[in-house]
Amino acid sequence: MTSPYDIDEIFPDDAAGAVRLPRRQAGNSPQDLTVTLLADYTLRTRAELPSAAIVALLAEAGVSAAGARTAISRLARRGVLQVRRQGRRSAYRLTPEAADFLAVGGSWIASAATGAEPWDEHWTLIAFSLPQTQRAQRQELRNRLRWLGYAPLYDGLWISPHDLPEEARGQFALIAPGAITVFRARHVELGTGPHRNPVQAWDIAAIAREYENFLERWRDVPARIAAEQPAGAEAVRFRTEVMDTYRRLPVLDPRLPLHLLPAGWPRQPARDLFVAVYDGLAVTAQEHVRAVAADVTGGPVTGIRAHTVDELSAGLPSGPAEPAARRTGARRAARPGDAKGRSSRTG
Repeated sequence: MTSPYDIDEIFPDDAAGAVRLPRRQAGNSPQDLTVTLLADYTLRTRAELPSAAIVALLAEAGVSAAGARTAISRLARRGVLQVRRQGRRSAYRLTPEAADFLAVGGSWIASAATGAEPWDEHWTLIAFSLPQTQRAQRQELRNRLRWLGYAPLYDGLWISPHDLPEEARGQFALIAPGAITVFRARHVELGTGPHRNPVQAWDIAAIAREYENFLERWRDVPARIAAEQPAGAEAVRFRTEVMDTYRRLPVLDPRLPLHLLPAGWPRQPARDLFVAVYDGLAVTAQEHVRAVAADVTGGPVTGIRAHTVDELSAGLPSGPAEPAARRTGARRAARPGDAKGRSSRTG
């Protein structure tokens, strides 16, 4: 397995190329922070945030004004954000496609470690063969497999203890038609000789270290929340950072059956700590985002609402429904001058 944070994309490309979420970088990139910020406070309503408010909130996280504006512009070009202009002012919100993707992905992330799941001891195996000339399709397929919690047991053979979701089957058929075969089977031991166990597709020790780093980073924050700290800008920064960090853990540790893992596996403690921080700061952070938005507009901005982990797990509606023609127009607008929808994706 590669180093956990060398995964090319935590969020893969949209199959149609309409939504291209940012490439994972070391630390928290301005685009990562912008997406998390918009999702944390507007995903339920798809409310707009004034661009000046986004810049101000990112500045509190250490992002320069120029860096913030560049991040917003790139996300708009990628079809993640859509803009509404009024004179010299502009406001941004998540596109319908990005909101849908983040709502589904957020539900999957938030529901991780919510209980011991029964396992029928069958593995899903996905075998594929794509020529070197189809490098983009190979990379996109691998990115999506990573996102779904699969890992490579051998080159071209990826596995998971869970069944392949119905929606993913259609996506894979579009990415690599005729090049993928899916099996559901038990592992057969080969006796006392050396063999490769399916769980070895994941670097268990490396995943455990990521859990330990997360627990170490955040273990003292619940006590600060109980003492009514942090407040304001720090509450928003902490809440954004804890989500941006935690959302990678379920990708690295995709609900592997506990009896296959070392005793005392830290999946549940990590989730409990994430909930304590993310939910504990929700009201304070929400009020600060509202205050910043109101300050730059001269009045209240409607629709800014923080959600809890349980609400995210249950499946947030990704904003009010839009007419089909408008949604289609947003898809077309997401790809200006890019017929193939494949631009360079640097953060």
